[in-house]
Amino acid sequence: MSIASARLPRIGLFGGTFNPIHLGHLRAAEEVREALDLERVLFIPSRIPPHKRPDSSDPIAPTEERLEWVEHAIRAHDGFFVDRIEIDRTGLSYLVDTLAEIREREVGIHRTVFIVGEDAFAEMGDWRAPDQIFSTTDLAVMTRPPGRMKHLQEGIPSVVRNAFEIAEDGQSAVHREAQTRIELVSISALDISSSKIREARREGRSIRFLVPETIRARIEDSGRYGDPRAL
Repeated sequence: MSIASARLPRIGLFGGTFNPIHLGHLRAAEEVREALDLERVLFIPSRIPPHKRPDSSDPIAPTEERLEWVEHAIRAHDGFFVDRIEIDRTGLSYLVDTLAEIREREVGIHRTVFIVGEDAFAEMGDWRAPDQIFSTTDLAVMTRPPGRMKHLQEGIPSVVRNAFEIAEDGQSAVHREAQTRIELVSISALDISSSKIREARREGRSIRFLVPETIRARIEDSGRYGDPRAL
């Protein structure tokens, strides 16, 4: 990475199934945006997530529906945007392909920061082309108490460990050749997850205050996760 590229404003890339998007996603994105002074955060709903197996008892909502929920959830925030890059691409939604397309689009304009949870970060060595991923983009690794990762050495995938110089305090690392960065970002411990929301809908319980009010009725009325009459 050149000196000029290192000085470019940074944008966050927040990918996921968003099945459905919830307040935990939004709060995490906001805290990372502020902590790393990101110009904006792009929410990137996946079309076909490669790491999730189909489950008829716990289905993934249709692509366009999940996209619509994300659009309505972030509409009021002028620093949040939706990117259709994986929605519009056929086949499995591999991060390495997404990064290649965004890098070509943003060259000379922005430097990217892929936002990822600490659990997924530790598994990235098993993702397609991890060497290319880690040398293409900066990463913001979200950690939260009580069992949060305190040092990058605890979770950095072994396949790329030797490619990075980890800071003494363990809070950041720099790629020895590409100069991409990994940074730990501590976020609030909100006990909200998409799986808990889907479970609540299946059991006919309220999801109020778990998802933005702008999309709560849309999710409930869709019947994707439970009887639409059981509100």
